[in-house]
Amino acid sequence: MPSSTSRSEGLVGGAAERRPRRRRGVQLIVYPNRFGATIAGLLRLLDGPLLRDVFEGVHLLPFYIPFDGADGGFDPVDHTQVDPRLGDWEDVRELASRYEVVADVIANHMSAQSPQFLDTVARGDASEHAGMFLTMGSVFTEGASEKDLLSIYRPRPGIPFTVMPWGEGRRLVWTTFTEHQVDLDVDDAETAAYIDEVLRALAGAGVDMVRLDAVGYVVKTAGTSCFMTPATMEFIHRITARAHELGMEVLAEAHTHYAMQVALASAVDWVYDFALPPLVLYSLYTGDGDPLRRWLGLRPDNCVTVLDTHDGIGVIDVGPSRHGSRQAGLLAPDQIDQIVEGIYERAGQESRLSTGRSASNVDIYQVNTTYYDALGRDDHRYLLARALQFFTPGLPQVYYVGLLAGHNDLALLAQTGVGRDINRGRYLTPDVEEHLARPVVAALFELIRFRNAHPAFTGDFDFGGSGAVITMTWTLGEHRATLTANLVAGQATITWTDRKGRLQRTANLLNPPWHTPDDLSQ
Repeated sequence: MPSSTSRSEGLVGGAAERRPRRRRGVQLIVYPNRFGATIAGLLRLLDGPLLRDVFEGVHLLPFYIPFDGADGGFDPVDHTQVDPRLGDWEDVRELASRYEVVADVIANHMSAQSPQFLDTVARGDASEHAGMFLTMGSVFTEGASEKDLLSIYRPRPGIPFTVMPWGEGRRLVWTTFTEHQVDLDVDDAETAAYIDEVLRALAGAGVDMVRLDAVGYVVKTAGTSCFMTPATMEFIHRITARAHELGMEVLAEAHTHYAMQVALASAVDWVYDFALPPLVLYSLYTGDGDPLRRWLGLRPDNCVTVLDTHDGIGVIDVGPSRHGSRQAGLLAPDQIDQIVEGIYERAGQESRLSTGRSASNVDIYQVNTTYYDALGRDDHRYLLARALQFFTPGLPQVYYVGLLAGHNDLALLAQTGVGRDINRGRYLTPDVEEHLARPVVAALFELIRFRNAHPAFTGDFDFGGSGAVITMTWTLGEHRATLTANLVAGQATITWTDRKGRLQRTANLLNPPWHTPDDLSQ
């Protein structure tokens, strides 16, 4: 069996030569096989006439071997290699030479079909790789009580163990997510070398930022919740320091209470603002802007802002803490219920059937739907939601389905039975052309270009308003851009200074072009 250092030897000695950092404009979140077919095809699409000058960066969802496993690429057999059906490291380098690239580091687990785990299944503790994988016994060396097991935090029903063969016997293997994803011991020497090889491969391909997938679950410590513990934070500090040595920034992914997100933000370059998607929905469903305004005053500035991703719309991030002190959330339980029921009402029963225990491989705290369907396919409210996202401080990302104001993919859901696939449809170039003919998509492109181009967004941010009206303003010297959102009407007005310092105004985001590049201050 090849050693952990031989799989990419000669390809990735260290960080590639870094190009000058662009201003942080809007990024695209994308599966290359579902939007462009391959990494090279994605680049052609981004550079082509349909998407030229729309995005400054790309979060390239898992492109490792295999990209189409049991969890959409988040169950890698080999995390150090590009799946040849999508391309190779040179294709990633070419993409990174034109766009800022974000790529996933999946340190919590690897595929149950990986050579290392298959060898462990066959040989048990005699396998040289057995130490890579966590079992109940390897964490709870003195045994575990019922209280110990029930204290473990897991995003899915049940306890996180699967009975699996282990040589001539069987073990309770730690499987936080599914039986197809076996958890790693990040303190094991071989695991640490493997993760470091992944980091070096990404740096060698010119990747700008690594996303620490499900990082809150990475370290398991007996007697704790095994989620976002002090030992977890130590690991995050270690991997962040190593990424920085290789010239990459770090984005940490953790669905958790907002106070923990604020604390996590001080340890890494970027955290997700996962509270924003449900808060925007709540605001537009109820006309109550107070919770969103409260969050704008609490949140860290180094946030990646999203409305939709490859996962569902999380609600745990605005709810009460599930650990320790039981801190109150940004929303009360009845307000969270309003969001969930509001999605079901607008998106149809298919969203209910694709969520929680109704579908396999789905986190019980996430509702599965496209964001456009969650807003009842209302073009004005959808654009208002995007305007709220783009005016909120941080690094904005738009999921490829959301870019095209996509509908729930019921055919794909029926085919796979995986709830999150309702928001993971496949789009070929003709599909993109067809969607661009829709006014809401054309208008979203204009809004993205405005967010990328206007210099006020590199300045100071302020917000205000009351009741159903929210105002957000960016100011840089004489440059200014202001969003005034009426949550009840579902309408927005944007005022901005043009290149000559004149104040411009639009009261209808759905009718582009309401500005041109020459309108914007330079």
